[in-house]
Amino acid sequence: MDNGEETTVELHGDEEIVEVIELEPTEPGPDDLADDLEDVDFEEDWNGDGDNEGWETEDEMEEEQDDSELTFSKHTGSVFCVSLDPATNSLAVSGGEDDKAFVWRVGDGEVLFECTGHKDSVTCVSFSSDSALVASGDMSGLIKVWKVESREEIWSFEVGDLEWLEWHPCAPVLLAGTDDGNVWMWKVPGGDCKTFPSPARHANGKVLPDGKRAVVGYDDGSIRIWDLKQGNAVHVIKGHEGHQGALTSLASNKDGSLVLTGSVDGSAKLINTATGKVVGVFSIDENKAKGSADEEPNSVESVGFCNILPLVAVAHLDGTLAVYDLSTQALRHRCRHPAGLVSLQWEASSSVVSTCSLDGALRHWDARSGTLVSESLGHRAEILDFALSRDASLALTASGDHQVKVFCLQRPDR
Repeated sequence: MDNGEETTVELHGDEEIVEVIELEPTEPGPDDLADDLEDVDFEEDWNGDGDNEGWETEDEMEEEQDDSELTFSKHTGSVFCVSLDPATNSLAVSGGEDDKAFVWRVGDGEVLFECTGHKDSVTCVSFSSDSALVASGDMSGLIKVWKVESREEIWSFEVGDLEWLEWHPCAPVLLAGTDDGNVWMWKVPGGDCKTFPSPARHANGKVLPDGKRAVVGYDDGSIRIWDLKQGNAVHVIKGHEGHQGALTSLASNKDGSLVLTGSVDGSAKLINTATGKVVGVFSIDENKAKGSADEEPNSVESVGFCNILPLVAVAHLDGTLAVYDLSTQALRHRCRHPAGLVSLQWEASSSVVSTCSLDGALRHWDARSGTLVSESLGHRAEILDFALSRDASLALTASGDHQVKVFCLQRPDR
């Protein structure tokens, strides 16, 4: 670019407006800057022997901002998972790379008890639907259940490599998926057990809201809807109808009539759970798919349904949050992030969808307009999991910086 001109770029929707501004003659030119730099002792200032004030990079300055109300710092490794108790939203459980899980108070960070005895990274933690029990599972397959009130371990079981863990929405029944392709279901603490075997390996699973069925996605791209009472797969979606890569994420709408699945193949599929039919496919990479065969698909990392509007959201590895109209299946908004997305969650009673990212920020988007409502900053590494309170006034974020942070979410309508 010619000397004496400055280019600025403004984003308005998907359009770029470029403006060239002439600099005033008094602006210092390259020769002036070179003269100024001759007086700087780079060896001293950049090697830490002098006063480095004023030399912070943009990343360092951003790291100093911390919007959180509380930081939980008991973990000594990356924190992989966090969950809020659904009854009161006053207790949290977090698990991490240090083979530990802690149950602690959200208000002051005080540890109520540690879920001891794990022998590998704790990757799954969850409260039961009534908040009376808490489950923790590690990568090796050791699952433990604790009674929150008495803080005692009441049940444990060991399976193969653990992929996912979830409580039944209505009963003290725990489900888990393992890498060998099995789904396990136990009554807790009695221990009555049922297994749902599959020829494929596991990727993800979710109990549907009716409590009678579960949907499970597998590494071969197939999806099975299981009848939990009968123990059989009522629908199997595979081949052309299924995904062309491993499942990464699953979500259901409020009544469980629809399921949204995400895959490393870059697409999300909408499935009618009553018929087992695929009724919609969402992809932002349709044109790319027709291009170079060497290009990697833009993996879908997370999916979700809005509770109050006919909208769905799909989070991609390249940092794109795509919002679609459910009735027309048309793309409404692309919300772009500076780093890859890890997870998304819709607020229970609004059109706001929250996303966590590899850049360590939690962002909140209004899906009606596609605009950024707010950001929650404070982590020094990627966010690996997050939880929202029922009224969306609080968010908890688990990060690779060994911390869990509690954010108070302020909205103009609150």
